[in-house]
Amino acid sequence: MITVPVTGLLYDAYDEASYHSHNLYITTWDGQPVHSHHIKGITSFDVGHEHRYSGTTERAPSGISHTHRYFTYTTINSGHKHVIKGVTGPDIPLPGGGHYHEFSGVTTVDGATPHRHQYSGRTSM
Repeated sequence: MITVPVTGLLYDAYDEASYHSHNLYITTWDGQPVHSHHIKGITSFDVGHEHRYSGTTERAPSGISHTHRYFTYTTINSGHKHVIKGVTGPDIPLPGGGHYHEFSGVTTVDGATPHRHQYSGRTSM
């Protein structure tokens, strides 16, 4: 078994229900700080409309080659919304430092006329 040292913050997610849970916010993974990126854009125009979306990727280690998972919802247009989820491409270094990721995919199927939209873009730095 491989062990990876992880540090983070644990928050009590106290609820008056009969269960108890905590939220874990990882701050380092194997000694490397973690980071996330913002995503946003506009879907393809299909069935007479398009949707906007924005969100934040999951955290990933800094300083090594990596990808990020993402999950968000589109805006509500024509009485419905779609789910956008996937994994970014690998990090693309920038000349002055930092990096970004490319992402693309198709939304879930929804709407009175069932359909999906395509989307693509680049994360924030």
